[in-house]
Amino acid sequence: QVQLVESGGGLVQAGGSLRLSCAASGRTFSMGWFRQAPGKEREFIAAISWQGSSTYYADSVKGRFTISRDNSKNMMFLQMNSLKPEDTAVYYCAKSDIGYSTNQYDYDYGGQGTQVTVSS
Repeated sequence: QVQLVESGGGLVQAGGSLRLSCAASGRTFSMGWFRQAPGKEREFIAAISWQGSSTYYADSVKGRFTISRDNSKNMMFLQMNSLKPEDTAVYYCAKSDIGYSTNQYDYDYGGQGTQVTVSS
């Protein structure tokens, strides 16, 4: 079973940037990012195919966030720019057994997540 570990969260002012990382213990196929803000449902915000050639973004982050991966290191990243207070959440990385999927139900996650807090 491939384990996922997120890192890179922190406190940043609105308009700032953060880069999240996800380390996988083995090979993965499609990967993605979810986030959950206090009192809200978990939101599927980005996905990337196993080759990195296809990506998906939720409207809430499109144009500000960029997902990428480095398969040689079993790593995935989320570059977050122009951060807003509403981006405050715990961010989770997730994996799928499918080569590429934009369906959140094709993903599973089990890490602790990394907290991102954006101050106004």
